[in-house]
Amino acid sequence: MTLAAILVLGVGTAGLLFYKLQTNVTTAPLNAAVGSKSSNGPQAEDTGSLQILILGTDTRAGANSDYGTAAESAGPGNSDVMLLMDISADNSRVSVTSFPRDLMVPIPDCRPAAGGDVVAGAPMGQLNAALQVGPGCTVAAINDITGLTIDHFMLADFTAVKELSNALGGVEVCVDHAMFDHDGSGLRLPAGKSLIKGEQALAFLRTRHSFGDASDLARIKAQQYFLGSMIRKVKSEGTLTNLPRLYNLADVVTKNLTIDEGLANIPAMVSIANRLAKIDLAQVSFVTVPNEAYVQDINRVQLKEPQAGQFFAALRHDTALTPAPTASAGSGTPSGAPAATTPPVEAATPAPAYNKAIQPVNVTNASGVVGRSVELLQALAAKGFSSSWQAGDIATQAQTKVLFGPDMGDVAGDVARLFKIPATAVRPDPTVSGVQLVVGSDWGSGTEFGKIVVPEDIVSSTAAQRGECMVVNPAYYDGP
Repeated sequence: MTLAAILVLGVGTAGLLFYKLQTNVTTAPLNAAVGSKSSNGPQAEDTGSLQILILGTDTRAGANSDYGTAAESAGPGNSDVMLLMDISADNSRVSVTSFPRDLMVPIPDCRPAAGGDVVAGAPMGQLNAALQVGPGCTVAAINDITGLTIDHFMLADFTAVKELSNALGGVEVCVDHAMFDHDGSGLRLPAGKSLIKGEQALAFLRTRHSFGDASDLARIKAQQYFLGSMIRKVKSEGTLTNLPRLYNLADVVTKNLTIDEGLANIPAMVSIANRLAKIDLAQVSFVTVPNEAYVQDINRVQLKEPQAGQFFAALRHDTALTPAPTASAGSGTPSGAPAATTPPVEAATPAPAYNKAIQPVNVTNASGVVGRSVELLQALAAKGFSSSWQAGDIATQAQTKVLFGPDMGDVAGDVARLFKIPATAVRPDPTVSGVQLVVGSDWGSGTEFGKIVVPEDIVSSTAAQRGECMVVNPAYYDGP
């Protein structure tokens, strides 16, 4: 589990990790995708938004052999937890995004962390399995679906959360009924509040079916609940000013971590700790990636569009997911969002009548966001362009454009007006048959060019919210 690792970063204790880095942690490449380039600038931790992928492995190797056999999960294992921590450029907000372990996404070709031949990816695979090639492959897969460039990763095993919860003296949780996970983690709790640590804390995070509808999404909710409680405890007990205790936490956590090479140095970690030190708990938001049942297997999930694309665009543009404490009225433009666009194409004279239903209009996705074409095709169909189709994904391009072939200028103009795309982006192209809308990385979500849309109710909770007791699945009731 890696909730321990994110806590260490989230409450500002990371500065003390550095004094144990050289002897405690191991490192692995940040991005294992074939042909990828490192994006970390010389001081990537100091400026701009910052993304750190927190991974938990279910490996039964080494100290984790007590939790199963190597046959269940050997080597690096699968990602038991995948959390993306995003720190805003102005250091006022943190979002923690959970990726379901059963999420089906494209998996890139990756180089194994231990060396050797390239491992072929797949058009669609289970995200948590990318860790079998190495943490850098999980980074690469999430980069591809989000359009982000993750700056760092931290990978921890079962032992990390167990030892850290002991060092913290336990974490308070609450369940609405006495429970016993009799066929999984072995978690047993009475109804109401409990202070859990060690094996019990690990069991709370590992239990697969004990809460809600027994799905992986219910498990994610329990993990977010635990993490919020953990952060509140550290804040309320003044742990940040207790140097001996902080040193002990640093020692415990670093013994159970694998991190990228760029993070294994004192300046990088100190910069991150300084950025996180003063963030308000109400501005630490928990999110689950928008998802729906996978079309080929209802026991797995896929990204739900357009909400997933909208959310990823909000992350890329450093958009606030929670209301700012001192937000000024009318300041709806997010930090880093595109500037206001030039006016859309205007027709000098009324456009000649034509039948929209038979016009050949295709949408080509060059945004770098998986599924980006879906909501644009829906918008075209709603306006009568019912013959529009998805032309597929191509290599990412920076700018959106509307290309048109012979005698299709009027249709191209109407398509541009529909999406408020500027006149400078509408261009003739003799190689195009009909109209081609090429969606670039400058338009990551929504149906209005230049506008960032945050999906409704995307934030499930914040670290400041205690929430209600976790609802126990009746199949795991302990007693009447």
